[in-house]
Amino acid sequence: MRGPSFRAFLIAGLALLVSACADTTSPTAGPVQAGPWVTVTATPVAADPSRPDRADFGRFSYAGGLALTASDSSRLHGLSDLRALDDGRILVVSDEGDLFEARLRLDAAGRLAGLDRTRITPLTGPSGGPLGGKLEADAEGLAILRNGDRLVSLEQRHRTLLYPADGRPPREVNSPDAPFPSNAGPEALAADPARGPDAWLVGGEESGELWTCTLRTPCLSLGVLPKPFEFGLVALTPLPDGGLAYMIRAWDPLRGSRIALILRKPDGTEIDRLELARPLLVDNFEGVDVIPGKDGTLRFLLVSDDNFSAEQRTLLLAFDWKP
Repeated sequence: MRGPSFRAFLIAGLALLVSACADTTSPTAGPVQAGPWVTVTATPVAADPSRPDRADFGRFSYAGGLALTASDSSRLHGLSDLRALDDGRILVVSDEGDLFEARLRLDAAGRLAGLDRTRITPLTGPSGGPLGGKLEADAEGLAILRNGDRLVSLEQRHRTLLYPADGRPPREVNSPDAPFPSNAGPEALAADPARGPDAWLVGGEESGELWTCTLRTPCLSLGVLPKPFEFGLVALTPLPDGGLAYMIRAWDPLRGSRIALILRKPDGTEIDRLELARPLLVDNFEGVDVIPGKDGTLRFLLVSDDNFSAEQRTLLLAFDWKP
């Protein structure tokens, strides 16, 4: 989704400017891939452009980052959420109804160095065909349940689809009964293993409200996650100790994009946060996941949504944090 920046423009009466910027690159323009496999160029990027070797950001350590482009597909845009799998792959959904898959490549020091076996496929609907246009295919959140079933939250027409691990067509499952704005819906989604194998968390972008849902029971509100009013809740992931990490994002024409990744204990106490704003490397980050390390280190992966705009980039960053 296009985030708080575009709503700020609307409020300021600059809707025409937003429309022009959002249409810089058409999602159907350019090369059309012949099959699911795509050629992705992953260019290393520094978290602090003024100090390319800088790694320390408080208790977070920069573990590499990549700017992603595809030479044979126009679909590597609008990435909204990601999940890391145990086999080294990542799954990423886009707000044009695509699923991007890749295998992470690390260098000798364990830093993010590239991607292999990259492919893009359309998300399907209950009928078995593609989801359709933007109103039907605006995927914003991705979760994976313990049995391998995948959940995708969509906005515009707000709903949650469950994709069975056995490959059967998806079906609609419980979603929060809340009056989401059309372009600020159930943005954040994650499995909720603390509450059961079929439980998941849903977060509303504008309100910051958090719900827990299961296949058998309606969604139950857990309250509102703390955030400044100008920030939207865009992603979340449970931590191994039962805590929670969530990402909030804001934009305005003077300061550009700003994000904060906030870590909380199971009792809700804030442990730490990572903040990115100019002059640091920052863009419209919308997805986050965590990879636990053997020594207790947590690796956070962040992905950005470029809004199909030539003025923005598709970024994949890694930050390590150790208790």
